[in-house]
Amino acid sequence: MPLPALQKFEKRIGRQLRLLELRKNLIERKIGRQIRLFEQTRDGIGKRLDRRIKQFELKKGIRLDDEVRFIRSWIERPLTIGAVTPSGKILARAMARYVDPNSTGPVVELGPGTGPVTEALVEAGVDPSRLVLVEFDPTFCRILRARYPEATLVQGDAYSLRRLLETLLIQPAAAVVSGLPLITKPIKMRLRLIRDAFDLMVPGAPFVQFTYSVASPLPKRLGGFSAEASERIWMNIPPARIWVYRRT
Repeated sequence: MPLPALQKFEKRIGRQLRLLELRKNLIERKIGRQIRLFEQTRDGIGKRLDRRIKQFELKKGIRLDDEVRFIRSWIERPLTIGAVTPSGKILARAMARYVDPNSTGPVVELGPGTGPVTEALVEAGVDPSRLVLVEFDPTFCRILRARYPEATLVQGDAYSLRRLLETLLIQPAAAVVSGLPLITKPIKMRLRLIRDAFDLMVPGAPFVQFTYSVASPLPKRLGGFSAEASERIWMNIPPARIWVYRRT
């Protein structure tokens, strides 16, 4: 191609690229406005719901159950909340039984929500000061901070467990108890989580996970850990099963 024709072609391509860049920026700004509008609407609904809950509680002289807060959080972030309602007492107590209250070191709970499993751990004899609660939802964090002031509360994404806890834990954890919705996450993310958890625990310590799924949230065929399953807990709504993993 002759030089003048090549230069003309390059200019035309340059103009098209600039137009594409402008269109891209316009689309990004439009999407950004839509996201901000959605977040403002969602936050506004959440604040109005909080006000109505408080007004109702003051008027009736009662405190609404944690289910209300769970349902609101699940509506706002369905893939980050492990359940629509808090874990039942039977399931929570069954999970707590896998943790030795006489062990030493912290007990880490991932996704405690409003604290039903936390309560079961304390009832089983785990000192609240040993608990390290990793919770993402700010509403649940406020509830946990009020109910378990002696526990260490970490607000953050439990799937970044190593970054959150490797400098916080002064000794290896005696157990990790999880209420996270593992089944909704990619397998690589699940495996990274449990490997990070094993690295933070004493050898042989349990990683306790409940699930509504029939199958194990972590495929046993991948190796590197043992898996033990409880009987299905039919009294929970919905029925659940506990899986306990240990590094081999």
